[in-house]
Amino acid sequence: MAQTTRDLVKMVGGPFYKVPLGRKDSTVSNVNRVAASIPTPTMTMDMIIEKFTSKGFTVQDMVALTGAHTIGFTHCKEFANRIFNFSETNPVDPTLSPKLAAGLRQVCANYTNDPGMSAFNDVRSPSKFDNAYYQNVLRGLGLLTSDAMLAVDPRTRPLVELYAKNQDAFFKDFAMAMEKLSLFEIKTGNGGEVRNRCDQFNNLPL
Repeated sequence: MAQTTRDLVKMVGGPFYKVPLGRKDSTVSNVNRVAASIPTPTMTMDMIIEKFTSKGFTVQDMVALTGAHTIGFTHCKEFANRIFNFSETNPVDPTLSPKLAAGLRQVCANYTNDPGMSAFNDVRSPSKFDNAYYQNVLRGLGLLTSDAMLAVDPRTRPLVELYAKNQDAFFKDFAMAMEKLSLFEIKTGNGGEVRNRCDQFNNLPL
């Protein structure tokens, strides 16, 4: 999966980076562990940064990895709070581009009945891995609350501005962060296994 991710990034215009091979798979699969480990769009920037730094990643790593939002999509429920009933005085988050907000309100109008409704993360070049995500964030075109916070937090804005201007810098830092991520908490010995099938343990519990 790691190699496929790298190949897809490269295929749509992104950087090539090395994927170390030989990682063992976990012998434990628990959805609650996943939820507790990854940041969510509604967290504060302090909470998001802590999620990364507690695992040995820097703010630079975090901002570079977030650039993966340049491709893919997000379900409406993840940003509905920004476009519907934002506050008593503003129906829409004022930091969001009014034109984008109007479009998203149309796209996501029925999201409560259809949870699969979604929008592209990058409204300008959704199928290309580039630095447009950072340019979007600075223009109020980021979907998530966490996207908007990147543009205003003094710890992250300088990096957003750098990557918005310099795609090579983004690609370099993204590749380094992905390589670092691939070496995170490698399992050795009996701590893991090489699965015969990616989607199941070698010895299924009875």
